[in-house]
Amino acid sequence: MNWTPEAEAKLKEIPFFVRPAARKKIEKFAQEAGETTITVEVYEAAKKKFG
Repeated sequence: MNWTPEAEAKLKEIPFFVRPAARKKIEKFAQEAGETTITVEVYEAAKKKFG
């Protein structure tokens, strides 16, 4: 799964110890939505869904 630099920067705002799990959840969310690239918009939609 490709990440835009902007989305990667957003991911780095998440504490390092939960970052791998968050990355997996976001990528699964994007895959289920038919996305091939994680953009800030996809990141924000996943964040809204998972809280």
